[in-house]
Amino acid sequence: MKRVWYKESVFYHIYPLGFCGAPEKNDYNLEPVERLYKILDWIPHLKSLGVNALYLGPLFESEAHGYDTVDYFKVDRRLGTNDTLKNVIKKLHENGIRVVLDGVFNHVSRDFFAFKDLQDRGRESIYSQWFKDVNFDSTSPLGDNFSYGCWSGHFNLPGLNLKNEYIENHILNAITMWVEEFDIDGLRLDVADVLDFDFMKDLSTFSKTIKEDFWLMGEVIHGDYTNWVKPEILNSTTNYECYKGMYSSLNDGNMFEIAHSLKRLFNTESGLYKDLTLYNFVDNHDVNRIASTLSDRAFLFPLHILLFSIPGVPSIYYGSEWGVEGVKEGHSDSVIRPNLNLLDLNKSYKSDLKDVISRLSSIWLGCDALKLGEYREIMVKPEQIAFERSFNGERVVVIINSSFDNITLDLPINYSGKIYDILNNQEFDITHSDFVVPVSGMWGRILRLS
Repeated sequence: MKRVWYKESVFYHIYPLGFCGAPEKNDYNLEPVERLYKILDWIPHLKSLGVNALYLGPLFESEAHGYDTVDYFKVDRRLGTNDTLKNVIKKLHENGIRVVLDGVFNHVSRDFFAFKDLQDRGRESIYSQWFKDVNFDSTSPLGDNFSYGCWSGHFNLPGLNLKNEYIENHILNAITMWVEEFDIDGLRLDVADVLDFDFMKDLSTFSKTIKEDFWLMGEVIHGDYTNWVKPEILNSTTNYECYKGMYSSLNDGNMFEIAHSLKRLFNTESGLYKDLTLYNFVDNHDVNRIASTLSDRAFLFPLHILLFSIPGVPSIYYGSEWGVEGVKEGHSDSVIRPNLNLLDLNKSYKSDLKDVISRLSSIWLGCDALKLGEYREIMVKPEQIAFERSFNGERVVVIINSSFDNITLDLPINYSGKIYDILNNQEFDITHSDFVVPVSGMWGRILRLS
């Protein structure tokens, strides 16, 4: 197996506009404000968590939330200038942290220059083919003298016709600039589940010519991930199936749900995605904060043991390492994308969860079996699961107990000798055929067998 950085990275996800406290609406008449430098103050914290890759949500000039791009070549004035981003990424790289940006290529803002030209010139616009389904024989719900395709019924987000070579070249030129000027390491493709596959193939081929180990990860919520994760398309996708399975298995006292997904997706014999490295998370900028989703905050601890032990790469959404809460309100995502202050967080929240995540990150980074290993289920009960990860002779057994009770498990493992619990810093001596292990409530074990 080729060793590549993105298969061995602990990711941290920041939504910059919210994180930096930027105004919700952009004012194109204002001078840039270098709010993005706030990230530099968080670098020691990121390193304490073991983070070595940062995924930054949209930060190019946009109308409001960042997913309504106005200019792919210019950093949003609410965050700073192109030099601001260049300096931030340079400092992150100096601290051993790679940087992945949000690539929002399915749609743009109505303030995007080509759409403004289409509005002004109509049939005479040279950009009419840059957008999906433009029809001058009808009108749009927003009063345009033409209709057009958009993202998911949102006509404030005109859809791009990615089969058009000119808009594709416009985007590829922007990515070239992002690599050459900012030295980014990869892209997360917004709504990859509706992106044109030919465009993604062109993007994959192109990106490898400008940076050999460039990482492309797609946001895919539903569908067979193998349609996207292929050598000629993407390196990874979001793992929404396990996201849902992890939290609901805990809330429902039904570990069989996540066990079913893990076995179906990753088992060594016939797992659908056993050869893929998916992007794992317990919350992000589009869903409620995990501390609000769980029915009991105590579940945060077994949940994160799961996150750092199932196949794939783990990601932490900013603030959730403290158990920050947040529930979406109506059509607003501002509550789950807040402006957070590092000093206030350290004062207001216990460090227990943050310390556990730091410990788990350190274990994950130092254990090839967890980062790269095969998956095999050992045992599953309503509130417990045990599985093995193995790679090149290294074997690790993970046990998770989501009940409040301390329990003892007798696992069907044929092993005799010493085992070391790298989570709890304990050593066991298995001298007979019974593999009997005590596990504390709302906790787990990560046992190194060899």
